[in-house]
Amino acid sequence: MPSKRKNATKPETIPLSKPTKEDIPIEEQLRLINESGLVQKIPRKDNAPDSSEESSDLPDEIFHAILLIIPFSFLYLCLDIVIHQQYAQHPTWSEEITRMVKNVPILSVFIFYSNRHKSTQLGQALLFALSVIAGVCMIYQVNHAAWGVAMQQCPPLGTLWIYTIVQLDLLPAVLGLGVVFGGVRYLNLQITF
Repeated sequence: MPSKRKNATKPETIPLSKPTKEDIPIEEQLRLINESGLVQKIPRKDNAPDSSEESSDLPDEIFHAILLIIPFSFLYLCLDIVIHQQYAQHPTWSEEITRMVKNVPILSVFIFYSNRHKSTQLGQALLFALSVIAGVCMIYQVNHAAWGVAMQQCPPLGTLWIYTIVQLDLLPAVLGLGVVFGGVRYLNLQITF
């Protein structure tokens, strides 16, 4: 005959499920993780940029670019209207809108990428060179080019010149304006009429 156990437990008291994380104290969880040695096997990348930082930088860059695109687009429009008025031309709304639709996307791409790299030495050097070239070319166009060429080239050159001066650090901006002034004097151009 089968013998009965003295300490037989009832089936209701035996747990039938795994313990959850809440059932194991945190100290015990940390001890088990450290003893397993799995944490030490994971390679660490200390120098690699965090992907969350990269994803948060792009919206900021787009926002900063938009903050510059809007005023410089209107600057382009103002320069275009002024140069047409200087030569007694009266463009229609559709002509101005057509010019804006053609030129603002190019200006937007240029502003986005130059604003992204303006703090580097190479970026500052390129912006300095562009400011000198755009400034001297614009003043030369106003003095010597035919009125049709001046109306086409002065608004983009003026916008580019002002934008590069705004984006440069103070010392390169002042030097750039000084070089443009020297170029104007050397070429014997008039700034005012």
